[in-house]
Amino acid sequence: MPSLLQIRNVPEEARRALKARAAARGESLNSYLLELIARDVARPTVADVLQRAARRTERADTSALEFVAAARAERDEQLRYGAGP
Repeated sequence: MPSLLQIRNVPEEARRALKARAAARGESLNSYLLELIARDVARPTVADVLQRAARRTERADTSALEFVAAARAERDEQLRYGAGP
């Protein structure tokens, strides 16, 4: 069952801007705000993103820095011996 959410002390200018954006999309202010909330809830938090990145790092054999250093060394060697494109 949906619940009631009340926001107090919304600046009048912000309310007008939100109402105008909703009207521009042909929506009520309520529908527009529900969509904003749903979109925000669907996005991962910074903590979620960092946890995912940490898990991927734990599985990696080589760090990104090592990979970049190896690629640069290979490129430098190719340039040094004229084997480049």
